[in-house]
Amino acid sequence: MRALYPVREGFVESHGVPIHWEQYGDGDQTVLFMPPWQITHSRMFKQQYAYFARYFRVLTYDPPGNGRSGRPVTGYDLDRCAADALAVLDATGIPRASLVGHSRSTWYAVILAAEHPERVERLVLIGSSLGGGPLVRDFHAIHDRHDGWRKFNADYWRRNYRDFVEFFYGELYPEPHSTKQFDDGVAWGLETTPEVLVATVDEYRCRTPLPELLARVKAPTLVVHGTGDRIRSFTIGEHVHAAIAGSVLAPFEGSGHAPHARDPVRFNLLVRDFLLGGEGVCPASLPSRPSEAPARRAWRRALARPKRALFITSPNGLGHTLRDVAVADELRKLHPELEVHWLAQDPVTRVLEARRETLHPASRFLAAECAHVESEAAEHDLHIFQTFRNMDEILLANFMVLNDVLEAEPYDLVVGDEAWEVDYYLHENPELKRTAFVWMTDFVGWVPMGADPASREAFLTADYNAEMIEQVARFPRVRDRALFVGNLEDVVDLPFGPGLPKIRDWTREHFQFPGYMLPFDPAAFADREALRARLGFRQDEPVVFAAVGGTGVGHHLLRKVVASWPHASRLVPGLRMIVVAGPRIDPAALPQAPGLEYRAFVPDLYAHLAACDLAVVQGGLSTCMELAATKRPFLYFPLRNHFEQNVHVAHRLDRYGAGTRMDYHQTDPEALAHAIADGLKRPVFYRDVEADGARRAARMIANLL
Repeated sequence: MRALYPVREGFVESHGVPIHWEQYGDGDQTVLFMPPWQITHSRMFKQQYAYFARYFRVLTYDPPGNGRSGRPVTGYDLDRCAADALAVLDATGIPRASLVGHSRSTWYAVILAAEHPERVERLVLIGSSLGGGPLVRDFHAIHDRHDGWRKFNADYWRRNYRDFVEFFYGELYPEPHSTKQFDDGVAWGLETTPEVLVATVDEYRCRTPLPELLARVKAPTLVVHGTGDRIRSFTIGEHVHAAIAGSVLAPFEGSGHAPHARDPVRFNLLVRDFLLGGEGVCPASLPSRPSEAPARRAWRRALARPKRALFITSPNGLGHTLRDVAVADELRKLHPELEVHWLAQDPVTRVLEARRETLHPASRFLAAECAHVESEAAEHDLHIFQTFRNMDEILLANFMVLNDVLEAEPYDLVVGDEAWEVDYYLHENPELKRTAFVWMTDFVGWVPMGADPASREAFLTADYNAEMIEQVARFPRVRDRALFVGNLEDVVDLPFGPGLPKIRDWTREHFQFPGYMLPFDPAAFADREALRARLGFRQDEPVVFAAVGGTGVGHHLLRKVVASWPHASRLVPGLRMIVVAGPRIDPAALPQAPGLEYRAFVPDLYAHLAACDLAVVQGGLSTCMELAATKRPFLYFPLRNHFEQNVHVAHRLDRYGAGTRMDYHQTDPEALAHAIADGLKRPVFYRDVEADGARRAARMIANLL
């Protein structure tokens, strides 16, 4: 799923070839992102669209030969490709635009700037291929061996195209831990054909000599080039900078050929400032609509400011929000003057609104994480690691929102509860840390599903873990506090990966342990008779609640619960079963069964669970631990391929002796009904869950304010 979808799109015919274009945002200024070589397409700039669309009208297109555009067998010379970009501007009615070119498309940018200066506002040239000669000189030769750049060979492409694509993207992303960018690039490269790429090499020519083109460029120009570029040497960027009068050279030290993809935060901020008028141009606040300039720049002396904390909480488990509110409440007891704001999205906003918390207005810019998670799910199956990897542009977009907030207004404290993008991009860009940062999580370590240590997933999870370990070692100052939501024994005793430390050992060294953070005091529910009476439950009726959390992923489990109702009601006389759909599932969309009760979002679900006689839930940690704290029996169904639920949560519940683990795919409705009947009879002997975790967490971070 994308971070942002186009406001309009279409096709324009250029030299008889359909060119697919997209527009994001509706700003007054236009930025045209021009895709480079046909081994990729417009998604190469996916980490730019959502951010730039808040400030500009953004245009992009797929080049002929890839994406949704046509695939001609010829017509790839540089002048014609530049004409394709001009055709997109004409088709969309844009008289003038800033151009962003990468690699081969830097040619298109300077051709348009030289030959159509009235159409070009500014230029951004990334990893320029303007000069330097061909990558190889014997492109059509027949070789006996194809190692290294010998793979850049027409004959080899026709025989082993995938191997070349993988080699090329390995060279394009030399930065460590670039597995996601590599996988994306290979997938895009396989959308075209070797014959298309052969044609682009054979027709790599321009009718105007390069020195003449560069001398004619009058538009303000920013030259961005990675010093570690293996495709086009950094010296090419230096030569382009020297040849374009008044241009600015921005070396990206240690970056490869695509810094906009591998180092998107720094790139986005740099180019935003340049396009808005030059270095140092920063918004005083987020624009309320695309292209709207801030009306004022207010500033208050530090000692005159109230203390303010900004909480960012994961939207994929409402338990995160409830525990964060509990921590915020405890912080407000310690600092009565503290203002707490929330940068949050649906369905977290519903919890916050129910508790009259203050939502930051920039929350409306956040890309929808829950919708992405739901789009990746199958029937009670969610490969959460791959889902997280595929959410990369959403996470980047949301970090950029936070960065703009902190750029515009001061906060004394930022608390990120499994706000993975905040922790990751602050470590990638530690210079952007402007205030104290608290990182909270209830699990540590990506874990592969399956036992094969040589699997691709095992390699990827180990790489993600290694990157995190390296980041924390290099920049320990980024996390002012790191809190594990639980105790040390709740951490799995597994390795991060081959050659990496044990997860529990590393966590012991780098986290504090406030215990589990409940949003309530279990003692408040000790009088279950009074609680049941308050909630409308008779003392003599067995009550079963079925709930699946804050996303729509659990609707299959709810349907199975509904199907079990006729069997369960026969097995358990007087049974009352209540299905809680949650904030993102419409109860009316579920199968309706006579006698079964349906409810939508219940803000204080933990109270209802404390009153029930049995719960049927997914494998989310928060719900399961709330049930463990109130000593309620429950059946939990971890999502298939969800490593957190199957490994981390299961480990913790085993330690507490809580719940009965079930297999969704091995449990039919009748078997579920029997499990419900048995569970109602089963006594519980759970380990106590601490009631003061939120208070202890607040004390651990209070001195940062």
